[in-house]
Amino acid sequence: MPYKEKKIEKKYYSIGEVAFMFKVAPSLIRFWEKEFDILSPQKNRKGNRQYTNADILNFKLIFHLVKEKGYTLQGAKEFLKENKNQRPPEEKVELKESLEKLKGFLIELREKL
Repeated sequence: MPYKEKKIEKKYYSIGEVAFMFKVAPSLIRFWEKEFDILSPQKNRKGNRQYTNADILNFKLIFHLVKEKGYTLQGAKEFLKENKNQRPPEEKVELKESLEKLKGFLIELREKL
């Protein structure tokens, strides 16, 4: 049976790692934690924030609304409140990302023809 390499996935990420993922300052992440209830990372005994994949998806959603769509903080809060019971917004963000990758692939394919 051939060897299949497993994808290693971390359980917790530091604030520095999350800041690096989104190319933002850690202070922005801490500020948004105070502003948005859905951002609530655990803290270890030292008090360091530990972000789970769910926390990162929530941050990605807020980042998308505020930085990419141009919502104000209050507007993003209202959007999250109004769409709480609908399809999870993080799924929409993931769908958008996959469609953008597909679009890039199709453009690349068209240029080769």
